[in-house]
Amino acid sequence: MPDTTRDPRAWIAPLVCTLVTLPMGLVALFIGGLTPMACDACDGAEAARFDASFAPAWTVLCVGLLLTLMVLVASWAMPWQVRNTGRRVGLALAAPATTMVTFVAFMALVDWP
Repeated sequence: MPDTTRDPRAWIAPLVCTLVTLPMGLVALFIGGLTPMACDACDGAEAARFDASFAPAWTVLCVGLLLTLMVLVASWAMPWQVRNTGRRVGLALAAPATTMVTFVAFMALVDWP
């Protein structure tokens, strides 16, 4: 029989996750937003390559950060029972990991000048 008693420490993992993930996501979004300035002095073929690579990379960043937000909300929404402790902690660890993977994918997709 699974343990359905209320976990008094269920809020700790989602809170730590929130305090780590939200600043990481905001920094990733800020750096992603500043990325087009890397090619201000570019012209011709180099600018075209950069622009063509930035559009899908920006989409990946935005979708990845939305996925991160969904995982973060799921870690808070998981029922606060002892039997869900592992799932809650797993979701709490997945949110910052998703942010990092998303940001690395964004940086790899951009064709830097």
